[in-house]
Amino acid sequence: MPVELAVLIGLQAAGKSTFCRTVLADGRVVVSKDDFPNARHRQRRQMRLVGEALVAGRSVVVDNTNPSPAQWQPLVDAAREHGATVVGYWFPPDPAGSAARNAARDDRTRVPDAGLRAVLRELRRPCRADGFDRLYTVGFDGAGGFRVDALDEEA
Repeated sequence: MPVELAVLIGLQAAGKSTFCRTVLADGRVVVSKDDFPNARHRQRRQMRLVGEALVAGRSVVVDNTNPSPAQWQPLVDAAREHGATVVGYWFPPDPAGSAARNAARDDRTRVPDAGLRAVLRELRRPCRADGFDRLYTVGFDGAGGFRVDALDEEA
């Protein structure tokens, strides 16, 4: 199986981590800045972990909001440097749904409303020209799971 770097892109409480756990995590290294909230240089640590996995020939999922090229371009570059395929999973914004799911979280995992708004302002839909080999749109299927479709770049 070829080495792949999967980049999740979407608001907080959009279902990214659940999707990662239930659909992508099997056999892949999962890297999330949520796993090291007190780290001084979270971006540097993330890139080190991604690089280590790619060097070892392991596929990686980056489970963060990754709202714009400023966040995903270093990941795309790292994947290219190691000959990995880059796949983006776009979670189209649903601010009301994300706010409701976020409000239901416990104090440890709840994101301040200002954090949701800040990511929404920065959030940009990815496209193949950003360096992705494949792009998918992810949404809830209404039955407790997810629907994954090829991203229509014309939409």
